[in-house]
Amino acid sequence: MNLENYQKIRNGAAAYYSQNRGLIEVSGKEAIQFLNGLITNDVAKLEENAQMLAAFPDAKGRLIAVVRVLRNGDKFLFETEATTHEKVFNNLFRFTFAGDFFVEDLSEKYEFFSITNYELPITNAINFGNDVFIPKDSIENFKNDLKEAIEITDELYEVLRIEQGIPLYGVDMDETTIVPELGLPELISYKKGCYIGQEIIARIHFRGHIAKQLTGLEVESRESRVESQELKSLEGKSAGRITSVAFSPKLGKTIALAYVRYEFLAEGTELKIGEITATVKNFPFIG
Repeated sequence: MNLENYQKIRNGAAAYYSQNRGLIEVSGKEAIQFLNGLITNDVAKLEENAQMLAAFPDAKGRLIAVVRVLRNGDKFLFETEATTHEKVFNNLFRFTFAGDFFVEDLSEKYEFFSITNYELPITNAINFGNDVFIPKDSIENFKNDLKEAIEITDELYEVLRIEQGIPLYGVDMDETTIVPELGLPELISYKKGCYIGQEIIARIHFRGHIAKQLTGLEVESRESRVESQELKSLEGKSAGRITSVAFSPKLGKTIALAYVRYEFLAEGTELKIGEITATVKNFPFIG
């Protein structure tokens, strides 16, 4: 990792990161009805130009994808990771023959950028906060506007991602993850009507608690790799597993994302990774 660029970004320098992301448009008079039967959040309450996090669960409450939904008039724009793009599109498209519900994949028409510490007068982009989809025919002008900004590499982004506590599909979450285990309450509306997987997700919320949850760890080691992903309590009990790990130069310590069992979730709880001590820390590590 380029430590100089990292320090510049953490000190407020403009930067951008380009990655492959999916962009899907949903429209139609029955769009809200169909969408609310598929995702965990309530799109009916989404105001114009506002966005929300949501998840697509399967019938067992397990995760298909985490998405962001942006309302643009009578259309809803779904942004998702490249690894879940096809699954999200297929999940939506299968309902297009059931009513006034239309789905279009816009991914090939745009490029995705995350922008840090910089504001651009973008008039033809689709904005998800600091993340933007730029039309392909505007990419050259867009990059020219950013010529003084730092281009974030994949290696640098991985450190920044972990510092923010952002889970990655296929690494920190997958089809075995039950949606509430992500520890993102803003993903779920418990007041709207039924949707696929709702019964199990609601039961966890109203009748008990999750067995484990994704959270942060601060590790007593300067190594960005740890010898084991298994977590133990100080008494030797199984306490969870690590999914992502990095060394944070700003914090001067190794940090990790991990699924920790409910009884050890309290911030400040000490756990063991082999002989190394780790302390539970709520997200984000750096605000």
